[in-house]
Amino acid sequence: MIDKNNKHPQPTDVKELGITVKKSDDFSEWFTQSIIKSELADYSAVSGCIVYRPDSYLIWEKLTRIVDEKLKELGVKNSYFPLFIPEKLLMKEATHLEGFSPEVAWVTHAGDSKLDERLAVRPTSETIMYDSYSRWIRSWRDLPLKLAQWNNVVRWEFKHPVPFLRGREFLWVEGHTVFSSKQEAIDEGQEIVALWEDILKKYLATAFFTGKKSKKETFAGAEYTISLESILPNGKAIQGPDFHHDGQIFSKAYNIKFLNKNGEQEFAYQNTWAISTRMLGVMLGIHGDDNGLIIPPRIAINHVVIVPILFDDSMDKILKKCDDIQKELSKVNYHGYPLGVIFDNRNYKPGYKFNYWELKGVPVRIELGPKDLDKDSAILVRRDTREKISVKISEIPSKLKELLDDIQLKLYNNSLKTMNEHIVTTNDFDSFKKHIDERKTVYSPFCNNPECEDNIKSITGAKTLNAPLNQNNDKSNCIACGAPTDMWFYFGKSY
Repeated sequence: MIDKNNKHPQPTDVKELGITVKKSDDFSEWFTQSIIKSELADYSAVSGCIVYRPDSYLIWEKLTRIVDEKLKELGVKNSYFPLFIPEKLLMKEATHLEGFSPEVAWVTHAGDSKLDERLAVRPTSETIMYDSYSRWIRSWRDLPLKLAQWNNVVRWEFKHPVPFLRGREFLWVEGHTVFSSKQEAIDEGQEIVALWEDILKKYLATAFFTGKKSKKETFAGAEYTISLESILPNGKAIQGPDFHHDGQIFSKAYNIKFLNKNGEQEFAYQNTWAISTRMLGVMLGIHGDDNGLIIPPRIAINHVVIVPILFDDSMDKILKKCDDIQKELSKVNYHGYPLGVIFDNRNYKPGYKFNYWELKGVPVRIELGPKDLDKDSAILVRRDTREKISVKISEIPSKLKELLDDIQLKLYNNSLKTMNEHIVTTNDFDSFKKHIDERKTVYSPFCNNPECEDNIKSITGAKTLNAPLNQNNDKSNCIACGAPTDMWFYFGKSY
C-alpha cells in the first residue's frame, strides 16, 4: 500500500529487474533471463528439472481447463495410471522399447532392498495402460475407449536441458484411444489435430506448420505421426503437440482383442496424442521482446495492471478512482473467463512498476494521473507495441476488450510472419547446406529413407521436421541421394 510518509522508495533488486541482453543477440540467454526474472520458473537441485512457479503454473492450469473441456466434447474421459512401469511391460513392444530405452529412469531399490524387477519411471504410458486395456476390452460394445491422463513424465537422456523447451521432467496430457476400425482411429486424428491447431492459433497466438513425420522421426511403435512444428526467433524448430496412429501394433503386442459384430476375434486399432508444458516455452520464446515477456491475452491470467501516477495533492482521488476502475473491470468477462485485473498500489515509483509489469508480459497497462482524471480519462498502454491510447474512463471496459483482441490477433500475425521469413525452398544440396547454416527451415524433396536422413544430419546437423499432409508435387529427386520422390519435407535444426 501507498505510504504518504515514504515517497516512492525503490526495491533493493531494481538493478536486477531488467533483461541485460537483446533477444536478437543471444536468444538462449534472453530466454533464460526472461523466465527467471519474471518469476515463471526457477532451477531446482535436480539437473534438467525446473520449478514451475505460480505465475507459469496458473497459465498451465488455464490451458489444461481449455483443452480438457474440448477433449470432453470429443468423448474423452480422464483417468490415472501408475507412475512406475514394470520392465516386462515396457519390453513387450520392441520398437517402443528401443525408442525410449536411452531416456528411461529406472527404480532398482526400495530402501536398501533390491527390487525383484526394475521399474521404469513413466516416460509415456502406453505400456502400463495397455496392460489394463487388454483386460477391459472384450467386445465391440466396449469401444471406442477414449482415455487421457494429465500427469508428469520423465525422459532423462540429453545433454542440454532448456527450461520449458526441453526438460527431464515435464507436464502434459496424454491420450490413449482404442477403436474397432482403422477408419475410426484415423478420423479421430483429424479431430485431435484440428484441436491442437485451434489451441496454438486461438490461444497461444503461435504459428505452426502441420505435417507427417518421416519414417525415422515417427513415434516409436506408431504407424505414423502427425506433428505441429513451430520456429523460434533463433531459427531453431521445435515440435509442438502431436498425434500418433498406432494401428494394431500395440494391440498385437499387448493382446488387446475384441469380439466384433460378426462374432469374430479382432485386434483393436489405437491412437496416442499429447500436448505439454513445452508449448508455454514456445509461446514465451516467440512473443517476448527485449523488455521481457508478452503473454497472449486469451491465455493470460492477468490481462491488465492499473498503475496510479501520484502527487501529494491528488493522491487520495487517484487511488479512489483506480480502486473503482479495478472493481468495474473485475466484473468483465473475457472469452469465458473473468478479466484478470491488478491494481499496483505498492509504494514504488511508476517507472519501476512499468518495467516490472512489462517484464511479466501483462498485455495492457492503465495509467491514471491527475491530468488524466481532470479529463475523466486514463491512458491504456499496449504491451506488444507500447502504444499509448487515451480513453474515457467510462469506455475502458469496452475499449480494453477490443484492445486485447487486437493484441491477440497481431501476436499471431507477427508469429506467422516470422515463421514464413525463416522458411526457404530449394532442391539443390549446396543451397540446402547454406540455408541450414543460416538457421533457416528448408523445404526440400526427400526420399524418406532413414539412412539418407542420417546422412543429411551428419553433414548439416539438420533433421526432418515434417511433410505437409496435402502434397501435389511433380516427380523430383531427393535433396541428398538423388532418388526419385514426390514428397517434400521441412528440414531444420531443432530442440
